[in-house]
Parts: sequence; C-alpha cells; structure tokens
Amino acid sequence: MNNPVYLRPLEIEDAKISYQWRNDPEIWVYTEFSPAQPGITMEKETEWLRLKLEKLNDKRFAICLKETDQYIGNIQLIDLKDGQGEFHLFIGERQFWGKGIGKAATQLILETAFSELSLESVFLFVHEDNVAGLSIYKKTGFVPVSKHQQQLKMLLTKQTFTPFS
Repeated sequence: MNNPVYLRPLEIEDAKISYQWRNDPEIWVYTEFSPAQPGITMEKETEWLRLKLEKLNDKRFAICLKETDQYIGNIQLIDLKDGQGEFHLFIGERQFWGKGIGKAATQLILETAFSELSLESVFLFVHEDNVAGLSIYKKTGFVPVSKHQQQLKMLLTKQTFTPFS
C-alpha cells in the first residue's frame, strides 16, 4: 500500500491546531470523548496535551500528510499494559474525510503496536453508526466483543491482524 501519511510523536505545539478540532462538534459525533465544554482555548488544549504527553503508558501520534507535512489528525495507543493497548483515531481536518487517511494511519499504528511495542492485542470503542470506522476496523481484523449503549468494543490480536495490501 502506498501510504499517503506518516506518524510522528504528538508535540505540545500541535495544540495550536488541535484546539480548533476540539471546538468542531461534527468531529465528535461518534465518540464518547467529546470536549466537556464548548470553547476550548489553545491554552486549555496545551495544558491537556501536556498532561497526556507525560503519561509513560501512552503513545500519541500526529497524522501528517507525506506530500506537505500537514498535521491532519491524531492516533494513539493508550493505557499500554500487560501486552494490550486501547486505540483511538480521529481526522481533524474534515476535507480529508473519506480519502483513506484513517485506513492508512490505522495500518501504521497497528504495525507499530505489534512489531515495535510488542503488544499482543489492541482494543477500541466505536459508535455503531460510524460506518467508515467500522469498515476500517473490520478489514484490519478487529472483531466485536461487547456493546455498551451505542459503542461497540472491538478487539484485534497480533495473530489476527490483517495488514492492508
């Protein structure tokens, strides 16, 4: 797969862009983790990001376009312990929705999870109406294991990971 994106570690300076995404309700439609309050300032986002980046058991990455180096979203594996991690993804720049960016970034982080971080499994929560997300996750090998309200918990193991070709 000719991947149009690369991942780099998230940096404090990324808050200058990501705070704008946190104020866009359309980005948070399918997540339980929408901002608690409207009007997230760059200062609030910077402090939130600083606290998250200090967590040693989280690996947080910026999704960037190879062609322009533009930062367009976040992807992360959090709460890494006992060979398992929780996956999160969002594309903050809406003009890149439906362009295969989520699929490409998912591929990269799962390769990192299973090869570099030596995880045995990764799980995620996805809204049952998030058709694009469900498509990516199922193609990658994630399988539903439980449901709470409208959120499906899906699991992927190192053995069942299906890299895209």
